[in-house]
Amino acid sequence: MLNRRKAIGMGGGFFAALALPAFPASAEAVAEIVMGGRVGGSHVWFDPVGLLVQPGQMVRWINRDPGNAHTATAYHPANSGKPNRIPPGAQPWDSGYLLPDESFSVKLTVPGVYDYFCIPHEQAGMVGRIIVGAPPTDGWQSASAADDGLPQAALQAFPAVEEIMAKGRVEPR
Repeated sequence: MLNRRKAIGMGGGFFAALALPAFPASAEAVAEIVMGGRVGGSHVWFDPVGLLVQPGQMVRWINRDPGNAHTATAYHPANSGKPNRIPPGAQPWDSGYLLPDESFSVKLTVPGVYDYFCIPHEQAGMVGRIIVGAPPTDGWQSASAADDGLPQAALQAFPAVEEIMAKGRVEPR
């Protein structure tokens, strides 16, 4: 039987768990990123916009925007000559256009910082950043901090590597 003391104790444990720092899931767990947008397309986003995952973890993007098609496309020269903003040796990806409720997955194995964008909405700042494991102690700054000729809205939307490392996931602003 649940009495008042047990209920309060359970609630306290729940709130204490919420105060713990965010740690990335195991490599077996699938990390999900939602593609969203306002009706009419006036604002679009990835949620979370920043995510920390383990090497070998699967990442799935799912389009939950009922009015727009979206892509999840790595910044890499193989994708329309874009600048390389993924770790050396990592495989670039492009989901192709995802209609509402469609999804795309990729397994990220090389540690480092991965920046990606939505092809039709890059100019609107629909970009995201994934950190796999931990960024190397040198080199990641040049790839993820340089402007590389990217649209200003995209550059402003990337969360800081330090914020992702501290929080585990960063919600869109």
